[in-house]
Amino acid sequence: MSGYLRDRTYSGQRGVAPALAKMPVRPAGIGQASGGGMASRNRAAMGGEQHERMSAVDTAWLRMDGPASTMMIVSVMTTATPVPPGDLRRVLETRLLCFPRFRKRVETDPLGASWIEDSSFDLDAHFVVTGLPGKGGRQELQALAAKLASQRFDPARPLWQLHFVERYGTGSAWVLRLHHCYADGIAMIRVLLSLTEQDAGPALAGAHAAESHAGTRGRRKGAADPLQLLDWVSQLTQPAGDIVENVLAEGARLLETGVHKLFHPQTAAAVALQARGMAGEFARVVALPDDPASPLRAPLSGEKRVAWSEPLDLQEVKTVSRALGCTVNDVLMATVAGALGAYLRAEGFDTTDVVLRASVPVNLREAEEATTLGNKFGLMFVALPVGVVNPLQRAYTMHDTLRDLKGSQQPPLTLTVLGLLGVMPNVVQGPAIELFSRKGSLVASNVPGPQAPLYLCGQRIAEMHFWVPQSGSIGVGVSILSYAGKVFFGLIADRACIAEPAQLVERLGPEFEQLLLAATVGVLGLQQRKPRRRKRATPTAGNT
Repeated sequence: MSGYLRDRTYSGQRGVAPALAKMPVRPAGIGQASGGGMASRNRAAMGGEQHERMSAVDTAWLRMDGPASTMMIVSVMTTATPVPPGDLRRVLETRLLCFPRFRKRVETDPLGASWIEDSSFDLDAHFVVTGLPGKGGRQELQALAAKLASQRFDPARPLWQLHFVERYGTGSAWVLRLHHCYADGIAMIRVLLSLTEQDAGPALAGAHAAESHAGTRGRRKGAADPLQLLDWVSQLTQPAGDIVENVLAEGARLLETGVHKLFHPQTAAAVALQARGMAGEFARVVALPDDPASPLRAPLSGEKRVAWSEPLDLQEVKTVSRALGCTVNDVLMATVAGALGAYLRAEGFDTTDVVLRASVPVNLREAEEATTLGNKFGLMFVALPVGVVNPLQRAYTMHDTLRDLKGSQQPPLTLTVLGLLGVMPNVVQGPAIELFSRKGSLVASNVPGPQAPLYLCGQRIAEMHFWVPQSGSIGVGVSILSYAGKVFFGLIADRACIAEPAQLVERLGPEFEQLLLAATVGVLGLQQRKPRRRKRATPTAGNT
């Protein structure tokens, strides 16, 4: 087991725990793809097992598995005090398995894939209790996460697994792996929130508000949005049967309300404008040159490396953002760019005038879709000024870049492309994904998490880390997660791209401190240069 203690499954109390009867009722359709029409109601039997068609977008992510990478989300969490394994197993049984998808395996066919009810589902095959060698500290936990991130799932079972470390520091830790076809990173954060003792509602609302403020593209109810007429983005996130049903329903609605409304001059102009915008964005993305050669781009080995840094204080990050007139996201991305540049220069790579692009996921879910699984996010290609050494100049450059991307059509465009690839022959997908993956050198995700401490099995969650997969030839992933007043940075990389990721993440703290110092000195300098007001002379009897 590569130096690790032999894993063992935890055979605790079997069957549905009594706590299941006390669980809060979850919204209808939870755990299913958004929508829930014909495919979810009329499930055909295949070998005695019920099935439903996988959505086009989820199918695209399923097909992205390659020889050197598996499309899995990896999450690491720790608690300040120990969690009894039996308690955690019962939480999974009662709060995770109520999402029906976690009991389903995947079966592919020439036209796509289906979710199949696993009639022999065994929780003990997915909940593995293990230990760490040596001191059992951060390095050993990072090595375990890297080893698991390099392993493939058993295709005969549901594509997820949780490895639980009973003793880690003063508490416990666990590594959760999930194939990307089950859910995206935003959905998984919300699933993890549902495992905790707190009411996840306020945390989810706060996270959605933060995402919307950061520029994510939620549609407003009642707005004159042509997507309400041609909502092909949402259609491609439905199961295949639902697509057919919704097309038929849309046709009936048009016949009922009058086809002429679709061709009303105002509506037609809005649809045409939308189509031109998407076509223009597609042309711009395709025309982007490939990212320049750097140590971050190398033939992938399939062996992962994982590391994370000491967290930053979120209040300090907010202070810097206010002082510079930037957003929190500007500051964090500028810090990542600074650490990348410093690492590359230490590796002997000349970063003068070098700009590397990051593929950044953007949430496209509506607020009411918070409890659904599946994938509903797009991507933006964000230029990182790794060659800018001055921290203030780098922060302002990052601010200008992200400001210019607000309102971009790239996220819905990339989601649509993924959906189209999911319904096209598999041989088409590989070259198309590679075309896009050459445009960037890394994936960078930023998820605003809950700011109140969370508790699991009565124990406070101390750290939260997660990594989304890197598709195509991209081998580096950076994650940013804010939780309980802290900002956690994590890095996952193919060994061929970054052999020792700790050497990079250790630069994140110093890079932020330089930006904090530069911002502080700059603000003090401005205050000192302000002209002082001359005091008015106090009137006296002699000069009245």
